[in-house]
Amino acid sequence: MQDLNCSQVISLLTYYIEGKLTPPMNKSIENHLNKCIECRNKYLKLKQILNNYSDIKNTIEEDIDDEEVFNNPQYDIFKNMLSAYVDNELSDNDNLRIKKIAIANPLARRDLENVYAFKQLLQSSFEKTKSDMKFDFVKNVMKQLPQNSEQFSINLQFYKLVSAFAIIVLFIIWGTFNFLK
Repeated sequence: MQDLNCSQVISLLTYYIEGKLTPPMNKSIENHLNKCIECRNKYLKLKQILNNYSDIKNTIEEDIDDEEVFNNPQYDIFKNMLSAYVDNELSDNDNLRIKKIAIANPLARRDLENVYAFKQLLQSSFEKTKSDMKFDFVKNVMKQLPQNSEQFSINLQFYKLVSAFAIIVLFIIWGTFNFLK
């Protein structure tokens, strides 16, 4: 089992939460989180952000009794243009059209509010992470993890063998060409 420092653990937290690490690496992170209160707090905050995201996603997916009444061709236009509207990529006329639909349609208004809430959540978590972490340690952490040197030496031997074979074939072709002249 490998002892990890705080920067390594923080940079691997997302992978840890998503279950993308090996069991030994998970165990190393768990051990560190049990020992380090600061990293544990960051882990809990990240979990909270992900839970907030899930809550917003579940709110969007909830069934509303009147949803069928408000689910009409205008709402379909609204859904198709919502992302561009939030990112300020629409013309003035399309912006006005989206605003009118959002005012008149409670379903569209709810979707717009949820998208803005989610965008604000992402922005605040990004700003917090950006201020907490001045460097991206993921690449450094991955470089520091033990690599399979046996695999590297096998690959190197393979390339040497292929190179030698190619040189022999070139000499045979060159000799045959000179012999036929």
